[in-house]
Amino acid sequence: MSDRTRFHYDRSVGDRIFTWPNALSAARLAGVPVFLWLVIGPRTATADVIAAALLGFAGISDWLDGKLARMLNQVSRLGQLLDPAADRLYIAVTIIALGVRGIIPWWLFGALAAREVCVGLALVVLRRRTEYGALEVSFVGKAATLCLMYAFPLLFLGAHGGTVSEVVRILGWAFAVWGVALYWWAALLYLTQIRELVKGAHPS
Repeated sequence: MSDRTRFHYDRSVGDRIFTWPNALSAARLAGVPVFLWLVIGPRTATADVIAAALLGFAGISDWLDGKLARMLNQVSRLGQLLDPAADRLYIAVTIIALGVRGIIPWWLFGALAAREVCVGLALVVLRRRTEYGALEVSFVGKAATLCLMYAFPLLFLGAHGGTVSEVVRILGWAFAVWGVALYWWAALLYLTQIRELVKGAHPS
């Protein structure tokens, strides 16, 4: 299978809406406003622990829904859209919340936001100039998301005083740096794939 084939929109997937993977993605999306309220509203240690637990659930469900989709043969077009949308929304909301709380610098928000803008604009071009509706999530992209999903709860928990919090904060920043690097690596892969698909659809 060629690289181009491996990354384009898979026409063989089903049209089912009610599947276990889609239910997990929907639950992940439903947790976003709850998470945002916990972080921006109470601003207590207990609320931060619950918010971190929600992020942990988001990270686990992100891995689990893909596993279930393949294991139960429940890959669907809705799932191909819901899964990355839930990931991006959680990341966007989390970095905004962390920035508002002063837990992370705004340059980190800028680095992740710039990546989303680049990929988002490229996808608009892809949909307008080809028949492809989405790209399969790459392994690098999944690894980046997992790193960031580990980083964010650790940074939340590390925002409080104490030696343990300091260690947790260091671990959180380690995951954050790796996550940002992998996130941009995945973006470069997506941009390359989009360019090849557009060129293939409009050969010179």
